[in-house]
Amino acid sequence: MAIERRDFVKLGVASSVAAALTNTGAKARAADGEALPIIDTHQHLWDLAQFQPPWLSGADAKISAKHDMSNYLSETAGLNVVKAVYMEVDVAPADQDKEADYVLSIIAAKKSPTVAAVISGRPGSDKFGAYMNRHRNNPLIKGVRQVLHAGSAERGLCLQPQFVKSVQLLGEMGKSFDLCMRPTELADGAALAQKCPDTQFIVDHCGNADLAAWLPKANQTTAPGHTVEQWKADMGKLAKLPNVICKISGIVARAPKGWTPEYLAPVIDFCLDAFGPDRVVFGGDWPVCKLGASYAEWVNGLKRIIASRPLADQKKLLHDNAVKHYRLV
Repeated sequence: MAIERRDFVKLGVASSVAAALTNTGAKARAADGEALPIIDTHQHLWDLAQFQPPWLSGADAKISAKHDMSNYLSETAGLNVVKAVYMEVDVAPADQDKEADYVLSIIAAKKSPTVAAVISGRPGSDKFGAYMNRHRNNPLIKGVRQVLHAGSAERGLCLQPQFVKSVQLLGEMGKSFDLCMRPTELADGAALAQKCPDTQFIVDHCGNADLAAWLPKANQTTAPGHTVEQWKADMGKLAKLPNVICKISGIVARAPKGWTPEYLAPVIDFCLDAFGPDRVVFGGDWPVCKLGASYAEWVNGLKRIIASRPLADQKKLLHDNAVKHYRLV
């Protein structure tokens, strides 16, 4: 049975990044342009005194403890992360307002790189419109996400009439919707985006590609969650839609022990080529990324993968596209 991303988090598969990456990290940063600014479009924070996401119960110790702004600033030090967009952490519905207030207070304090947020929401609820009206005119709230690969999200949920109506409402409000879903349901995400042409969609985590699918069968320890062909075809459908962009994030959390940039490259390169240089953004996915690598190891690994691409395209991925698509100032 395929391992879903949330199940993977609970398993806490450890990773030791290849020595070659660690030993040449400084050289790679210098070669790839150490001064390139980064906007992190996928910043998680959880102060367990404020709220505790239900899925963290039983999660790996690397991520289950408190991860607040001080931790984030420490782990991103020296990487030139100039701005960040907070990404909701799948709190219980009763804590959604509390989470939004929490991140808005962080932004208002202006003591961190966090300048905007994507908040939690349940578009399938007939109360979604009333919930969003509170944030309709708040320019700091850029969009909404519901994690659709969680066990609580039934398959096909995003195509139910109420869900579609709610996501269309987001477009009317100028808010986006993040597609964070099972790789076998990406075609549903494309169908939703077609039904909501005025809403901006962001495909999270490279479409949650299962890296095991790229391994020879003899090296597969679990059944892949999809075939390479199916994932490419469905990501291709999303890439053809002008209202969809792709977030290069999350993939390292699923990487096995001893991963190298070359192991991640086939998925990342496909996303970059399919969506093109103007419709991709970078996401740190911290602290979930710690299941596979430190923040610095993830950034340096990605820089090695994109090193041969034009410098202008590297800047678009790491910084410029986020300014445009999230309307940051």
